[in-house]
Amino acid sequence: MVARSGVARGDVHLVRLDPTAGSEIRETRPCLIISPNELNQHLRTAIVAPMTTGGREYPWRVPCRFQRRAGFVAVDQIRTVDTGRLTKRLGRLGTDTVADVLRTLQEMFAA
Repeated sequence: MVARSGVARGDVHLVRLDPTAGSEIRETRPCLIISPNELNQHLRTAIVAPMTTGGREYPWRVPCRFQRRAGFVAVDQIRTVDTGRLTKRLGRLGTDTVADVLRTLQEMFAA
């Protein structure tokens, strides 16, 4: 388990997403922390967006490059998880990519 103080927006953590249902992204996979740092410091949950190297490009899938692999941040699959599901910090996404993710979230929920 990762301590709450070790959770920051823009970080990528390996997250145990199971159990899932239906078409939800499953298994243990890298996820981008998208929750604000103030939330991360005070709660035992974090809002994450799974990352994937598969699938097609959609307006709600933000292209990214992480650990020399191209893929997407699946903004359409965001979820709130207990920090006990975060198993390991893998690094950080670039600030431009994180800004693109946050902009996509604003567009999704502004309508």
